[in-house]
Amino acid sequence: MQRIFVTQKSYPVRGVFRISRSAKTQVDVVEVTLQDGDYVGRGECRPYARYGETPQSVSNDIRGLGNIVENKLSPADLQSLMPAGAARNAVDCAMWDLVAKRTGRRVYDLAGLPQPKSLKTAFTLSLDTPENMALAAIKARAFTCLKIKVGAQNAIECAKSVMRARPDAELIIDANEALQPGELMAFRQAFDGWPIVLIEQPFHADSRDVISDPDGLPVICADEALHTADDLARLWSQGYRAVNIKLDKCGGLTAGIDLVSRAQSMGFVTMAGCMVGSSLALAPMMLLAQDADVIDLDGPSLLDEDCEDGLVYDGQIVHPPSPTLWG
Repeated sequence: MQRIFVTQKSYPVRGVFRISRSAKTQVDVVEVTLQDGDYVGRGECRPYARYGETPQSVSNDIRGLGNIVENKLSPADLQSLMPAGAARNAVDCAMWDLVAKRTGRRVYDLAGLPQPKSLKTAFTLSLDTPENMALAAIKARAFTCLKIKVGAQNAIECAKSVMRARPDAELIIDANEALQPGELMAFRQAFDGWPIVLIEQPFHADSRDVISDPDGLPVICADEALHTADDLARLWSQGYRAVNIKLDKCGGLTAGIDLVSRAQSMGFVTMAGCMVGSSLALAPMMLLAQDADVIDLDGPSLLDEDCEDGLVYDGQIVHPPSPTLWG
């Protein structure tokens, strides 16, 4: 009989991780283990308060599957039994890992995806003063693409301070919903001619304001506003031309495969993103990131410690997961 185990874990952050609405010194995750005889599959999710999730609520949702999982539910079956979100992500990824362990095949092969290669990832700088963010940018000299967290105050000053400190780098500006829709045009114009890859989720996800000049630069990217493929048509009509795809939002690798395919077919720039979590959470995203336009998979490198057999980071290069980690 297949059995399911749910464990809550915490990982310390290196320093403090700040965004526009919160600051964290540790991240709390939920790990799912599926055991079928001698075979074990694992998955991890990061419950996110912004989406009404807590480690306890996510753990309860997973345990609520009960006998369904014990009867060897498949990832395809899971899609109609659980809503998109962190809980489904952890279970879905554990299912894929278990099938890989049981069959002796890699998940990318089972899913019909290309064999993953090493990728260049962006590196995230926490929200801080312009001066401190410039210093952090200099310390991150191994990375040629920096993602900076900004808030309602000093957003332009922070971005320009980083660019002056690192004129060799490209920049992703992530406001995490901190700006007002009316500020976007001036914000965009402030970076005319600067090497800005994306402006990510400038205003609240629930806003239905339409972005003027949707095909202008820098490109505007949806993060909190994107969860599943059902959101894509609305986001395109609002003027978003890029989407940040995260497994904790869409609900796992199964949904992620479909979401990436549909986003690319519509013409979206695709960003492979992550929550701050351990390498177990990031490993499945390495498969989807192979064909993404922008890579932001630095989550484990922002922690003070990682899970065993974690992803290997060589400067800005992140290597594919080993079979002992996942998949």
